[in-house]
Amino acid sequence: MTSSGFTAVIDLGTSRMKGVMGRRNDNGVISVITSGNIDSGNSIRRGVVYNIEQVGANVQKLVRMLENSSGRKIGRLYLSLAGQSLHTMEYNEMKQLPAGMVTDEVVSQLHNAARKYQPDLKRNYQVADAEYYIDDKPERSPVGVTGSQIEASFELIVGRPNLMNNIEKSIISKTELEIAGYIVGPTVTANIALTDEEKELGCAFVDFGAGTTTLSVYKEGILRRMVVIPFGGRNLTRDICALNFTENDAEQLKIKFGKAMETHEGPLFTSPFSSKPDVDLAELNKVIGMRLDEIIANIREQISLSGYEGQLGAGMVITGGASLLRNLDLYLGQKLKMAVRRATARKTMVNNAPELTGDPSFTLALGMLLTADEDCEQVVVEQSDQDADEERSSSGWFGMRRPRQEKERKVKQEKEKKAKAEKEKSDGGFLSKMEDMFGNIFSEDDE
Repeated sequence: MTSSGFTAVIDLGTSRMKGVMGRRNDNGVISVITSGNIDSGNSIRRGVVYNIEQVGANVQKLVRMLENSSGRKIGRLYLSLAGQSLHTMEYNEMKQLPAGMVTDEVVSQLHNAARKYQPDLKRNYQVADAEYYIDDKPERSPVGVTGSQIEASFELIVGRPNLMNNIEKSIISKTELEIAGYIVGPTVTANIALTDEEKELGCAFVDFGAGTTTLSVYKEGILRRMVVIPFGGRNLTRDICALNFTENDAEQLKIKFGKAMETHEGPLFTSPFSSKPDVDLAELNKVIGMRLDEIIANIREQISLSGYEGQLGAGMVITGGASLLRNLDLYLGQKLKMAVRRATARKTMVNNAPELTGDPSFTLALGMLLTADEDCEQVVVEQSDQDADEERSSSGWFGMRRPRQEKERKVKQEKEKKAKAEKEKSDGGFLSKMEDMFGNIFSEDDE
């Protein structure tokens, strides 16, 4: 990406869509140009596009917000890829070393094999991490090491094969934008939120979203397991609805008064909603706690299945919009018996926009800027009529002209016709008659 351009990313969140325009310098540090967010409505469920038309309209609206704020035009977008079907799977590839040494070419061949591998009934979306063994001995930096064979153990992120289908349909149906690429959410969120030390010591990284909760287990600098749990902040809201609140009121109650742990405050408060009766705080937090306990039980089970239970020296790191629930870090620490840190995008990775680096709901969108590398600025190129006609033909317009272009063409024809009539008058009609007789033999049809 050139210094004059930018990248544009949109996090297709279940609750809210977040968009960011920015640049990344040679040191990998992000400069944010502008950002925005809008309510997703019910168009996205558990990270997956549900209502194609509504998502397309929302993306278009968010893009216009970013363009108006920045004064720049967006021609293409990077979009987040999420969903409860995403998880890691292990893939092993082995090669003999006839030269007796590992080269860059050998490592590249191993990675190409991992990228091309497609499991049954799933799609391989990303090669997340790799661990190397040379003659059965672990080696972090294999290039240049001597041996007879190398084995690579890859962690692939796989999921349902059609995760991108509805995203593509929504963009095509409502916008004229190109899709620059898809970015798998969990890995880029970890890259911008976690420190190298936390990955090395081992940690459980939990992204609490509205529709899902994503757990990633790191140890010795490598992603060991990633799984998406189909419960999130919106489940807490809907549980509160059972106390006879609308979903909107329940969301406001959760944000203003919800706590992960009971406090010593009085049991009653006067509701800010005049039409609602007083609400029992203990009952409200009991409802929240019951759903949290279900999520925590899933997290505990997945940590156990990773094989690294009791080995996570850096404890747990949490992020995401739903992680803002008060006392959630204390509750998780109490239940899981480990230290818990609430994280956002590291300030060393973003040189401005403190309002975003301090907001855990923007961690994914900022992380996407670390991976997005193509210029997304729309470039307007002036074209001749002939070039425009050829472009329309090749892109499927089949000779159809846009209204503005059709109007310009008619104006041009009228001018030519008027000039011809004046010429006939000045020539006394003789030359014009000769032109009518023979000129059309050699003329081309403008149509």
